[in-house]
Amino acid sequence: MAKILIIEDEKAIRNVLGNILKEEDEQTEVIEAATGKEGLDLLAKRDPELVLCDIKMPGMDGMEVLEAIRERHPETAVIMISGHGDIDTAVNCMKMGAYDYIAKPPDLNRLIQTVRNALDRRELVQENKTLKKKIKKQYRMVGQSAALQEVQDLIDKVAPTDARVLITGPNGTGKELVAHGIHQKSERSRKPMVEVNCAAIPAELIESELFGHKKGAFTSAVKDRKGKFETAHQGTLFLDEIGDMSLPAQSKVLRALQEGKITPVGGDKEIKVDVRVLAATNKDLEEEIKQGRFREDLYHRLSVILIRVPALRERSDDIPELATYFAQTIAQENGSSPVDFQKEALQALQEMDYPGNIRELRNVIERLLILGSNPITAEDVKRYASK
Repeated sequence: MAKILIIEDEKAIRNVLGNILKEEDEQTEVIEAATGKEGLDLLAKRDPELVLCDIKMPGMDGMEVLEAIRERHPETAVIMISGHGDIDTAVNCMKMGAYDYIAKPPDLNRLIQTVRNALDRRELVQENKTLKKKIKKQYRMVGQSAALQEVQDLIDKVAPTDARVLITGPNGTGKELVAHGIHQKSERSRKPMVEVNCAAIPAELIESELFGHKKGAFTSAVKDRKGKFETAHQGTLFLDEIGDMSLPAQSKVLRALQEGKITPVGGDKEIKVDVRVLAATNKDLEEEIKQGRFREDLYHRLSVILIRVPALRERSDDIPELATYFAQTIAQENGSSPVDFQKEALQALQEMDYPGNIRELRNVIERLLILGSNPITAEDVKRYASK
């Protein structure tokens, strides 16, 4: 049920607008205010999704009300209504943040459609915020250990810059969490973060994936396609498992980083791109350079800042908090009741070895939730934690 606040000094017009909205959807809750001040008070108390506001009112006029709403309730949609409509007024309303402007007497169909669109837009904004919160939670780094705090401090320092970062560490340690943390705290966070798993893409396709291709460039190129560099324009490009990239692709990535330009496969026109590149690998790239499998000049381009993510054995103090976090997350995902751990169970988890690091710990916790008791005991850990 939508709540709509009508701020209008003429009672007859308030009644007409309210009746129109209720006829369109009988579940709509209409709130009425005769003055700008009363409207702002009701807005704070009732939190409507939409405001219809007259412009010409005694005391606080509609433009002042709009300015106050944008300042105090920036997510609330506002439709301005006036019998003194003109282009300049409409433009000013839109510049000040109104969703739309309708002149009196309002066209019935236009009014209803504008209200629908404004409510739909607010719903989309709310869904987008919820999704962003879920994404942030998904990439949250859990723990208070000194080893993890050192990584967090580096993220805070490098995120506001455009410096390229090379993230190293064993498989399963959460290198992608570091990349997302840098992006989320950067000036580019409103633009996309595009991920490429260099190990998962065949060598013959990696150039097309990164730089795009033109129609007819190869047999399956049936239409033009943007590459990841172009898709990530003004955002962040995360090259995961960069150590598995072919030498020819490395050469093109180096050129893109040097010149800020790319050329799609089969194309002859250069495209400017503004991309911050983050890279990650579980390999020793200095050893790969010695073996001739990785370009030294590309390594130095990528490793302006080096962040090493510690193995789980180096931050075993975080295991109790991680176990609790994973247990809560998995329970929420499955719609099941939360499970507790006995102190001895957490100690037993800390004493285990985790070659697969954080990823393996999460699998262990999921297995314990399915097979263990509640609360989970040390015996459960001994019986079910190892495969």
